Amino acid sequence: MKRNYQKELDRLTEANQGAGIVPTLLLHSCCAPCSSYVIEYLSSFFRLTVLYYNPNIGEQSEYFKRRDEQKRLIAEMPVKYPVSFIDGEYEPQDFYNAVKGLEAEPERGKRCSVCFALRLGYTAKIAEKHGFDYFATTLTLSPLKNAEVINTIGESIPCRSKYLPSDFKKREGYKRSIVLSARYSLYRQNYCGCIFSKRAF
Repeated sequence: MKRNYQKELDRLTEANQGAGIVPTLLLHSCCAPCSSYVIEYLSSFFRLTVLYYNPNIGEQSEYFKRRDEQKRLIAEMPVKYPVSFIDGEYEPQDFYNAVKGLEAEPERGKRCSVCFALRLGYTAKIAEKHGFDYFATTLTLSPLKNAEVINTIGESIPCRSKYLPSDFKKREGYKRSIVLSARYSLYRQNYCGCIFSKRAF
C-alpha cells in the first residue's frame, strides 16, 4: 500500500501540538523558491534551521546566487517561530565523485538518487552534530521529484535525529511556492543545478 507522507506528517504535528511541543528541525533546502512554501508551512510547528547544502550545483556563481536568495527569503518572510540559517560547505567535487559513472543517466534516474543521498546524508550529519530533533528536505516539493524515493533514502540514514516524512507538493504546495516566489521576487532557476540537468534544457 502506497504511503501518504502528508498524512504521516499531519499526525506527527498534531501529536506535538497536543503535547505542547515545538521540536527543532534542520531543513535541507535546494533553493529559495522550493523552501518558500515549506518554511511557511513548517514554521508553525517547528523551530526551523534552514541548511543550504547543494554541491550538485556546478557553477559557483549560480550556487552563491541561490544561497543569497535563500538568506534573503528567511530575512523577509514572516514566521511564527524564528528561522535560522546554516551555510553548508560548497564542495562540488564531492558530487562528481558520488555520481561518477552515472553521468549519462536521465533526469530522475540513478544519478538523482545518489545526489539525494549525498545531500540528505550531510543534513543528517549536521542534524546529529547539533542535536536537532528532526531533519528533512524541501526536495519533495517538486513535481519532478519522486517523494517515495526521497523519503526512503532519508529514512535509511542512521541518525539520532529523526527523519521527517514529507510530500510537500501535496495540498498544492508547489502552486503556493510559485505565489510566494512572485511575492518575494525570488530568482527561479529552470534546472536542478548540476551540469547534467542543465544540458537537458
